[in-house]
Amino acid sequence: QVLLVESGGGLVQAGGSLRLSCAASGPTASSLGMGWFRQAPGKERDFVAAIDMDDNSTYYADSVKGRFTISRDIAKNTVYLQMNSLKPEDTAVYYCARGSRRRYYSGDKLAYDYWGQGTQVTVSS
Repeated sequence: QVLLVESGGGLVQAGGSLRLSCAASGPTASSLGMGWFRQAPGKERDFVAAIDMDDNSTYYADSVKGRFTISRDIAKNTVYLQMNSLKPEDTAVYYCARGSRRRYYSGDKLAYDYWGQGTQVTVSS
């Protein structure tokens, strides 16, 4: 059983920054990638970013390119999402997830098998 725990959410003004963390524990050796998704009230859960566990290739949704950066610390078994130039439309619950199938980098939620509990990010205008 893989356990994912997100942290780092909060309230920030537009233009500000936050860094989210996702600490993984359990049998993570078979992970192909790790991803971040977000879900705003009344909307579907959308792909934000992903990182490959083998070569650290990164993938981003168009809406966050140039503003968000996904990275990982192998020693800490933790994935990060650095969010800069935040906008009110970035307000959502952010989830990390483990990619277990090759199409994880496309943002297909079916390619992810374990999910964290989510952390709230609120951006005020």
